[in-house]
Amino acid sequence: MPTRTSGPAPTAAELLDFVRRTAEDTALVASLPLDPEGRTWIRLDGPGGSEAWLIGWPPGTGTGWHDHAESVGAFLTAAGTLREHSLAARLPTDGWKTLELTEDIDRTRELRPGRGRAFGRHHVHEVLNESPTEHAVSVHAYYPPLPRIRRYSRTGAVLRLEQTEGPEDWH
Repeated sequence: MPTRTSGPAPTAAELLDFVRRTAEDTALVASLPLDPEGRTWIRLDGPGGSEAWLIGWPPGTGTGWHDHAESVGAFLTAAGTLREHSLAARLPTDGWKTLELTEDIDRTRELRPGRGRAFGRHHVHEVLNESPTEHAVSVHAYYPPLPRIRRYSRTGAVLRLEQTEGPEDWH
């Protein structure tokens, strides 16, 4: 993992600018091997010690509900179309297993090529490639490098913490 050497931490807006510029690198985007069975990825050098990824999404794949814990981040679609479902509220960060969500908390964004978003700490969302036939490709950046990811299940208005993962779980 990259380490910080000096300078201020990159902001979510700076991460969004990075993913936008990276997504415009058509040669880099085209270099990502695409697999019809599962997501593929290439680790990138992000700004200021951030963690960055180029990710390929086969048709019909998604992340499930999750957050990036203490990291701020940004992602942008480079090819295809992704849909993000997110919660428009800050949830308690620890000490709960089940929450009942209030009405009007859900947000949905369709992210076509060149469209993306930045997000703050503890942003709960799921990202999907709903196309039945086309891959999507996106660029993601997080700072600090992901200390953990919390995964959730959702049934109606009930959000349940299912698992907490750390970098040791991703190798």
